[in-house]
Amino acid sequence: MPILAHQIMSRQVVTVSVAAPVADAIAIMLGHHVSGLPVVDAAGRLVGIISEGDFIRRAEIGTERKRGRWLTFIAGADRVALDFARSHGRKVGEIMTRNLVTIGEDTCRNC
Repeated sequence: MPILAHQIMSRQVVTVSVAAPVADAIAIMLGHHVSGLPVVDAAGRLVGIISEGDFIRRAEIGTERKRGRWLTFIAGADRVALDFARSHGRKVGEIMTRNLVTIGEDTCRNC
C-alpha cells in the first residue's frame, strides 16, 4: 500500500531562527525530543536545517572538544552538546546545512 508524505509527516513543526545561538537550538531540540530543526529567516522562509550531525561535524575545522568515549558516556549526550554550545558560542546560521532537499505532501513512497 502506498504511503503519502502527508500521512506520516509532522504538522506541528518547531523551527529555529538563523540568527539564534547554537545553545538555543540545542535547548529546543532537547526540549522537544527532536534530532533536528528547520531553520528559518526573519520572514519565516526555510533556509536550512540543523541537526545533531551539525554539532558533531566540527572536527573538520578543529573546534571540537576532545573527550574519551568513556567520559562522553559518563557525561551523557545532553551534557556534551550543551558544553559544545557554551564553549563555541556560534549562531545557527554558521553551522546549519544549507543544501536542502524538500518534497511535497503528496510525495509517495514505494509507488
